[in-house]
Amino acid sequence: MSSIRIVTDSASDLTDELIEQWGISVIPLIITFGDEPLVDGVELAPQDFYARMSAAEELPTTAAPSPGSFEEVFRALAADGATGIVCVNLSYELSATGPAAATAAKSVSDLIEVRCVDSRSLTSGLGSIVLEAAAAAADGKSLDDVEALCAGMAERTRMFGAIDTMENLRKGGRVGGAKAMVGSMLSIKPIVDVSSGRVEEAARTRTRRRSFAWLRDRIVADEPVTHLCVGHGAAEDVDDFLALLGESIDLERVRTGWIGPVIGTHAGQGVIGVTYVVAGAD
Repeated sequence: MSSIRIVTDSASDLTDELIEQWGISVIPLIITFGDEPLVDGVELAPQDFYARMSAAEELPTTAAPSPGSFEEVFRALAADGATGIVCVNLSYELSATGPAAATAAKSVSDLIEVRCVDSRSLTSGLGSIVLEAAAAAADGKSLDDVEALCAGMAERTRMFGAIDTMENLRKGGRVGGAKAMVGSMLSIKPIVDVSSGRVEEAARTRTRRRSFAWLRDRIVADEPVTHLCVGHGAAEDVDDFLALLGESIDLERVRTGWIGPVIGTHAGQGVIGVTYVVAGAD
């Protein structure tokens, strides 16, 4: 009998409850403050991360897991009876995590087949793909089917973030296509688009309220959408955004949660992100 297992990384920002419920293996990235490396999700929770970052003089740094970290998990899953593995990671454009997983997959190819998928997304966008993959695996879908499902969702996943400050993105070198916004960062509340797997400029708004309205209007314009999620990085006004969104969207559809340290390091405190999946072509 086929037993497909799902592996991802800690940038998926899945809760411990969801990880346990679906039997997902999560490989953590490393967050370093000064000379102190901390294992994301194990030694560092989102709430503690943002408090610590706000008090730090220098930004923390992030590091991808080693290929060996993935290989150890792949081998353990094979020993536990897995007949195939689908490993879905954060955007390959933004991290060496996915390539590390691909290297590990080659190392265990004589033991078990591992399919690596670039989610082209982050945080809850990645998390939604992983959850659907886990559900499909639990339903007995084949390795090919689960891989195809993930690849299809990756193409249709949209991610936008209302950034409260561009300082983290600028210092961290993750601005990419949004670099044109940096010169006027003090007078705007930018929106970034990570739907392509890269950080691109989506809009420039003059107030936080207008950035919230932009996010809401974009979701409404893209309807019908599924897997709608709202995440935040210690944003005190996240309830204000949800109230605004609730004027147009049934909030029962929305999965909410924290944006963890991997993304928060670059997006900064106060970030509010939305992810969702648009309908496919008929």
